[in-house]
Amino acid sequence: MIQAETLELLEWPRLCQHLSTFAATKLGAIASRRLQIPQTQDESLTLLAQTQEVYKLETRLTTGWTFDGIYDIGDALERAELQGILSGEELLNIATTLAGTRQLRRVIDNQEDLPVLTELVADLRTYPELEQEIHHCIDDRGEVADRASPKLAGIRQQMRQQRDRIYQILQGILQRQSGAVQEQVITQRGDRFVIPVKATSKDAIPGIVHDTSMSGVTLYVEPNAIVSLGNQMRQLIRQEQAEEEAIRRALTEQVAAVKPDLERLLAIATTLDLATARARYSYWLQANPPRFIQMVGGGQDAHPTRESITLRQLRHPLLVWQHQHEQGAAVVPVDLLIQPQIRVVTITGPNTGGKTVTLKTLGLAALMAKVGLFVAAREPVEMPWFEQVLADIGDEQSLEQSLSTFSGHIRRISRILEALENGEENESAIANEQLSTSNSLVLLDEVGAGTDPAEGSALAIALLQYLADNAQLTMATTHFGELKALKYQDSRFENASVEFDDVSLSPTYRLLWGIPGRSNALTIARRLGLNAEVVEKAQTYVGGATEEVNEVIAGLEAQRRRQETKAEEAAQLLKQAERFYQEVSKKAAALQEREQQLRQQQEQEVLKAIAQAKGEIAQVIRRLQQGPMTAQDVNIARESVNQIAQRHLPPPPPPKPKPGFMPKEGDRIRIPRLGQTAEVLSSPNEAGQLTVKFGIMKMTVSLEDIESLDGEKPELPVKSKPVAGETSNSQKKQTATVPQQPKPAIRTSKNTLDIRGWRVADAESEVEKAIAQAVEYGVLWIVHGKGTGKLRQGVHEFLKQHPQVERFDLADRSEGGEGVTVAHLK
Repeated sequence: MIQAETLELLEWPRLCQHLSTFAATKLGAIASRRLQIPQTQDESLTLLAQTQEVYKLETRLTTGWTFDGIYDIGDALERAELQGILSGEELLNIATTLAGTRQLRRVIDNQEDLPVLTELVADLRTYPELEQEIHHCIDDRGEVADRASPKLAGIRQQMRQQRDRIYQILQGILQRQSGAVQEQVITQRGDRFVIPVKATSKDAIPGIVHDTSMSGVTLYVEPNAIVSLGNQMRQLIRQEQAEEEAIRRALTEQVAAVKPDLERLLAIATTLDLATARARYSYWLQANPPRFIQMVGGGQDAHPTRESITLRQLRHPLLVWQHQHEQGAAVVPVDLLIQPQIRVVTITGPNTGGKTVTLKTLGLAALMAKVGLFVAAREPVEMPWFEQVLADIGDEQSLEQSLSTFSGHIRRISRILEALENGEENESAIANEQLSTSNSLVLLDEVGAGTDPAEGSALAIALLQYLADNAQLTMATTHFGELKALKYQDSRFENASVEFDDVSLSPTYRLLWGIPGRSNALTIARRLGLNAEVVEKAQTYVGGATEEVNEVIAGLEAQRRRQETKAEEAAQLLKQAERFYQEVSKKAAALQEREQQLRQQQEQEVLKAIAQAKGEIAQVIRRLQQGPMTAQDVNIARESVNQIAQRHLPPPPPPKPKPGFMPKEGDRIRIPRLGQTAEVLSSPNEAGQLTVKFGIMKMTVSLEDIESLDGEKPELPVKSKPVAGETSNSQKKQTATVPQQPKPAIRTSKNTLDIRGWRVADAESEVEKAIAQAVEYGVLWIVHGKGTGKLRQGVHEFLKQHPQVERFDLADRSEGGEGVTVAHLK
């Protein structure tokens, strides 16, 4: 019972309804709304693998992954098994479902790395012969076609001939008795052909009256001349119906004979549609696949495996939907980083600060991971597979049952504890390890509230200590200050708080770890203008210690913010350094390869030139040997050899500029090996080294590594020769001095552009603006997401044509991988 109650408290049905909108078939939508929570981790892993493979498949296919022609044929299969006769439309739906499922299997079989989906459709039987037989007998309107049987074709041919004779006779009556008829038309009443006759002239056309108009002025009469023909027509119609029924019965029997296979086919199609809905919903959420971590052990002295729960930038999926579709407020993500030894997290802070939303977000994330959905958090997403998710959230006050808020909470918590005890009994031993805790996630909102604060606090402490021994993870919100001290008494407890802005007197919805929440009631009351005497009197009742604690907590919060800022900057610098190192390594390897290619090419050209020169010289020698040598012949031969030398020998190198340039402070110089122009900050020292600056980077370089803007090399200082017997350690030190490499560009909000979800045409104008603003940084990060790849392709095509873009690459995996492009600007 508590499981179903928890799903309602977490608004799981709403999420399933949102998921159903991404399904392609009626059965897929129904399955999405009735989503079953897996009972084992293996089931969840299979569902996740299906979602990932469909996600991968949809990004590859240019025409899309379609479920056209697949219908809910379950009722038709049941009736066929009960020897009912299916209609032509039902038979046609079965045929199109067979064709649609076969197309899905064909798409999967054409891919090489979809093992889970391939196994799912491996034994799928789509019965193409049954499909062909149905299409042969049933036309696109769901009616039995003439080609279904020769007998049916003959009957219908007779019906057409009979109908023509009836029309011919009636047309003659209409022409002869034009004054007696109401309108020159032939119509039907039932299966009888009639003409409209004026009531006043009914005797003019004797026959059988089959109907009368509402006004009574028109009678629909079957003339006596065609009554016998009409009777014959009725017999033909009955014969046609009997033959159609026989054809549909035969087809129904064929369907009934393979009903188990068709039911399995329908189940597989529904499974594929449900996996597609999960993949599309996950893509819409910009979510990432979770990895289930193992957390073994549970007692206070136990040592769990070193894997932490990692949920960075976690967003509430229902709030994301509300923001996108209902113009709700922007979603503020939270970071949930929980160390493996932690069993209980207590969240404190002001009301409406986001504590309850945090509980629901974690609960939904655990459920989404179990059913094979991606989690709306930044990679990596790492969390345990919770066997149970149990929650006590909200007010269970009931006037009808005479329940107070406190009584309602206690009854729900009692059901949670019963579920934990049952869970422990069910998982007695796994992999030779006795688990002392239930593999469950417990979420408690305002634990111990609704009664006397002292007793409520004591009850909350006892309850959380019990849960620390018996549940995998418990997250509880509270206003009791005593619960904040549990962290310092038991290493399995952790504090967290929602941040509060003292200036705006409102919460920021950010979650701070390791710091308990401050008491803000008196501060808020004072700033909102409550009588100062009343506030000061209240302060005396609280005591000075509380104010001191609040000041300490405020200082810790400020220190935490500074540390977070520095840690973020350091992480960015580390990522930039790693990327810079990789880029330099790639460039060095490319240069070496290019140098080797040029060397080989030059060697080939030299050998070719030598061979050609040898041939030309041999021709000169042969001419000299053909007759007596004169001085003129020798001069001609010498001139020929000189011309050969001019054609094949490389030109002499240009003279090097004479040294003599000496840089001084403020000069602009060039560093050829770095391809940079820099400003001199200090004159060269005795070792021939000077400090330069380019951009925001400063470094020390040697005179040998620089030149003037005109290409002139500096005059190097004369080095004194070492005295005999002295070692050359100083020379070794000088030789070992390596100029520092320039620091890489830092990624900030000013050189980062987020265009996820944009159209290519709209994104190009934003990229153009961002390039203009980021020129001074030299690098622009463009966040376009992974998705189908069309936006990434459009951005790359635009960057190829842009004159200010030197090159662009996909970012490292740590910076977004295929979802981010890094453009290097000129």
